[in-house]
Amino acid sequence: MSTTAPPPAAAPAPPGPPPSRRYETTGALAAALRRAAPALLGYAAVRALGTLVLMKWAHALHHGLWPLLATQWDSDWYLAIAGHGYEHTLGHPFHENNLAFFPLYPVLIKAVAAAIPGSRPTAGLLIAVGCSLLAAWGVFAVGDRLHGRRVGTVLAVLWGTAPVAVIEWMGYTESLFTALAAWSLYAVLTGRWLAAGGLALLAGLTRPTGLALAAAVSLCALLALRRRPGGVASAAPAPRLLAAALLAPLGWLGYVGWVGLRLGRADGYFVVQKMWHNEWDGGAETLRSLRSILGYQTQPQLFYVVVSLVLIGSGVLYVLCLADRQPLPLLVFSGVLLAIVLGSGGVYFPRARFLLPGFPLLLPLARGIVRARRRTAVLALGGAALASAYVGAYMMLVYTGAP
Repeated sequence: MSTTAPPPAAAPAPPGPPPSRRYETTGALAAALRRAAPALLGYAAVRALGTLVLMKWAHALHHGLWPLLATQWDSDWYLAIAGHGYEHTLGHPFHENNLAFFPLYPVLIKAVAAAIPGSRPTAGLLIAVGCSLLAAWGVFAVGDRLHGRRVGTVLAVLWGTAPVAVIEWMGYTESLFTALAAWSLYAVLTGRWLAAGGLALLAGLTRPTGLALAAAVSLCALLALRRRPGGVASAAPAPRLLAAALLAPLGWLGYVGWVGLRLGRADGYFVVQKMWHNEWDGGAETLRSLRSILGYQTQPQLFYVVVSLVLIGSGVLYVLCLADRQPLPLLVFSGVLLAIVLGSGGVYFPRARFLLPGFPLLLPLARGIVRARRRTAVLALGGAALASAYVGAYMMLVYTGAP
C-alpha cells in the first residue's frame, strides 16, 4: 500500500474572462486601432503642425512653449483646484469663484501627478494630449460607423484643424470632454447603453456642457425603451435602457447639488456662474456681439472675427446636419450644445472653444471632402491645417485675453 501523499488540489482559476474571450477582446481592440490608425496619424500630424508653428512664433517672442500650453488661464484654475481644493464660500459679489470649474479633470491631474514623477502642470498636459488622441479615435469611430472609414478619417482630421484646435493640446478640459462625448455617442449608436450612460455621467463631471450629452443619452434611451420592440435598440434589455437614462445626468446633477450643499444654498452653482457673468439670456448677448463685431466695428480684433464666424458657421452646419438626417443622439447633442453656447449671456471670447466638442457638426464637411476630387480634398484639409495653426498661435501670442 503506497504511503505517498496525493498531490495538492489545483488552485482555483483567477476571476475574469476565459483566455479565449480575452484573446478575442485584445484582437478586436488591435483591429479597431489598426482601422483607426490613418485617422490618428492624420490628427497627430495636423496638431503637431500647429504646435510647431506656435513654438517657432513663441521663441521669436522669447516665450516658452510649455508654460503657454500647461499653465495659462483656465489651466491655472484647474491646477489650483488639484493642489488646494475648492472654496467653501461665495466671497464678495465680483469674486471669480473656482466652484465654476467641474472636478473630473483636476482629480485626474492629482492622481496622475501622484502616480508618475513630474509636476501637476506636466500631468495636466499629458492628460490633455492623451485624451485628444482618444477623442480623435472616438470621432473617427462615429464617422466610420455612419459613413465609412474615409469619412471617419477626414472627420478626425477636421476636428484637429478647428480654428481653436490648439486648445486640444493645452491643459484644458476640451479633449477630455470630447473623448467622453464621442465614445458615449458611439456607444449609443452601437447599443452599448450602460457604457453610454457611464461615459455621459463622467462628461457631466467635466464641463457644464455635459448637460448636452446627458440629454442625448437619456432621451434616446427613453425613446428606445418606449419603442420596444422594433426600435433602434430593441435588442437592449429594458433595465439597461432605463439605467442609461438615469445614469447619464447624474454627473452634472451631482456636482451642481454638491456645490449647493457646500455653499448652503440650493442655487449655489448658478450664483457662482453669475459671478462669472454667465447667465442664460436666450441669445440676446450673442446677437449684440455679432452685430457689433461684424457690423459696426471698423477694425475688429481678428480673434473676435474668428469666434463670430465659428458661431455662424456652426449654426449653418447644424441646419445641414438636420437636412442630412443625422442619427438622433448626434442631433440632440449638437443642438443642446449650440443652445447652451449661443444662448449664454456670458463672455463672448471663449465660445468657439466651447463648441469644440461638437464634432458631429463637421460631418457634412467631412462627407463633402470625401466626395470631392483628391486635389480639392488635399487643398481643403491642408488649408484648414495651416489656418488652424496660424489662428492658434495668434490666439496664444497676439490676442491678449483668455482663449
